[in-house]
Amino acid sequence: MSPSCPISQRRIDTNLVRVISFQVFLFTVLFAVTGYEFFIFIVLFDFIARVFRQETLSPFAQIAKRILEQWNVKPHYSDESPKRFALYLGLGVTLVIVLFTLMGYEKTAVGVALILMICSFLEVLFDFCIGCKLYYVLQLVKGMSA
Repeated sequence: MSPSCPISQRRIDTNLVRVISFQVFLFTVLFAVTGYEFFIFIVLFDFIARVFRQETLSPFAQIAKRILEQWNVKPHYSDESPKRFALYLGLGVTLVIVLFTLMGYEKTAVGVALILMICSFLEVLFDFCIGCKLYYVLQLVKGMSA
């Protein structure tokens, strides 16, 4: 299965995703550098809002929309399913970071945060979505087992 094959009927603006990913990267770096839990809780809240399709509650989505409007960036649409899968992975990783933080394992939390930073950085800089690639691999495995 090629990444260009339509997987879902829903489409998402990848430019919006990249601006949101930049914010995830920034807040995760701020958490890792300062140790302030506030930053990772903002990331967690934002992921939860987007998982439940409540973009109006997502501060990162709202800021990203305003930035793209201000810069007059034309949307670049792709299938939503791989990006949603990546969103769920991001939520899971952020939950792990929060749990390690709450349990007092700050260094482990920062280590896991590094994974989130790398993934979001790759999305921002190269439009390379690790979660999307995993999604395509799972679809191939699923297709071969059917």
